[in-house]
Amino acid sequence: MGDARQPAYGDEGAGLVDRLAGDLDAAFAELLAVHGPAVYTTALRVSRQPADAEDVAAETFARAYAALRGYPPERTRALRLRPWLITITLNLWRNQVRAASRRPTVVPLANAGERHDPASGPEQQALDLDGRAQLADLLVDLPEQQRVAVVLRHVLDMSYADISAALGCPEGTVKSHVSRALAALRTRLASAAKEGRHSEEVRT
Repeated sequence: MGDARQPAYGDEGAGLVDRLAGDLDAAFAELLAVHGPAVYTTALRVSRQPADAEDVAAETFARAYAALRGYPPERTRALRLRPWLITITLNLWRNQVRAASRRPTVVPLANAGERHDPASGPEQQALDLDGRAQLADLLVDLPEQQRVAVVLRHVLDMSYADISAALGCPEGTVKSHVSRALAALRTRLASAAKEGRHSEEVRT
């Protein structure tokens, strides 16, 4: 489940929900194959612990299966699967954090094998700097909604509409979370780079 590559299964939209509505047991393996990587990556980014991420991902699909067993076909066909599953994942993670009474963190970005976009806009530049482990440490200090939104947008490459559905807030709010998160990251990365140059000058 930790492999972020997408398998060669059918589409993850109307075709898959139709198959789930028609024969859940036959189509559930496809649901796992198509959406398992995104669910695990999300759990890993927010929990930082591979064992916790495995537990959250497994429980996500257990909850999803139980829910789908109780849904009538028309409700299943109306689902937007990816944001629905991510919502379950985030809710389970929050429950886990509350139960363990520990601060939520994210896994270092270098460890999850995300795709790199060659675009050179200011947002992507903030995420493509060399110090990815350092960037992960900076993500930890962001407010939860900003941290989750920027991970879903720039790591999972989810649309604003899907993030809106997953987080249960308007698209404009999602865009604001992402924008503020990236602005904070740029500021902190610039400050860290300045401190690094100063330390290097002192050593020389």
